[in-house]
Amino acid sequence: MNVFLVAGEMSGDRLGAALMEGLKEVAPNVRFSGVGGPLMQAQGMQSLFPMDELSVMGIAEVLPKYRHLKRRMHQTAEAVLAAQPDVLITIDSPDFCLRVAKEVKAKNNIRTVHYVAPSVWAWRPKRAVKMARVIDQVLALLPFEPPYMEAVGMQCDFVGHPVVSEPVATEGEVQAFRDDHGIGDAPLLIALPGSRRGEVSRLTPAFGEVVEKLVAAKPDLRVVLPAAGPVAGLVKELVSDWAHAPVVLDPNDVAPDVALARKRAAFRAADVALAASGTVSLELAANATPMVIAYDMSWLSWQIMSRAALIDTVTLVNLVSDTRVVPEFLGPSFKPENIAPAILDVLGNPSAQTEAMAHTMQRLGQGAERPGLRAARAVLEGLDG
Repeated sequence: MNVFLVAGEMSGDRLGAALMEGLKEVAPNVRFSGVGGPLMQAQGMQSLFPMDELSVMGIAEVLPKYRHLKRRMHQTAEAVLAAQPDVLITIDSPDFCLRVAKEVKAKNNIRTVHYVAPSVWAWRPKRAVKMARVIDQVLALLPFEPPYMEAVGMQCDFVGHPVVSEPVATEGEVQAFRDDHGIGDAPLLIALPGSRRGEVSRLTPAFGEVVEKLVAAKPDLRVVLPAAGPVAGLVKELVSDWAHAPVVLDPNDVAPDVALARKRAAFRAADVALAASGTVSLELAANATPMVIAYDMSWLSWQIMSRAALIDTVTLVNLVSDTRVVPEFLGPSFKPENIAPAILDVLGNPSAQTEAMAHTMQRLGQGAERPGLRAARAVLEGLDG
């Protein structure tokens, strides 16, 4: 069995790796090719080009790189056609992946599967109609998504979110992490400004201002910042002038398994998180770490996206649990003077988010068969059908 996969960012790399692991279990002779990051490469893929070239978000951010991205789209589609796989699986990054699928479908009826349903329930609902022209099957992470996809003619399987099956640090690992970094029993904030260069550059300075305000109120506060590998150098540069230096976890400094264990310990050890919008809120919920979400983008991107939004929150914990307990500060409200008091409130009452986080994990498939294996079975059943 020959499978071509395309992922465009770190969260997609995690999804792809879990799916590949599942496929190897149910189809031992499977072979992989495509575009992926370090986790997918560790499962047996040689990436066509570095995945981080595709990690761009926002209209104003994409425009300067449009020609290069278009070349990569064409290169990827040509590689799919040359490989003639049994199935093309595109993972998230719909602006890139669906264009690749469209180019492939124009020349060959290779079966196409898209992993992660586009958030048509949040904005641009007509995307599902366009998507159905080039995608045969969708693997959904959220339990309420299949009806949106099926309504326009695509097969859609809810396979659960992989965050529910990822291990969390033990109490012993948490204590060792605190001891190793001289944190002791001090309150700990985990800062997570994203994994893309654009968002890291935009969010990190403001996160530093938030930290300065927090330390003024809680002088014993410590801060840890796990950096994504491709932007670790940039993160270190941006935090070098913070008045209160964080512990930066650079995954490039240690072996991959050590880096992952250290990151898990940081997530579990933290008393509160300040995080960019995205899948990270689910990782925090899996660790029962209460959070505040804060995100900014270019003026143009904000104007377009805010006008198109169909929902009143972007935080996945709020959406899946059908609550609004996680504070979020987006666009114009992304200001340190707004964010810092919210973090202090969460530190003062961390249990306010506990039930919503637990409910989110249950709805995403905690306790059931692991999502990567469920996704692999769905892909095979689609091929057999």
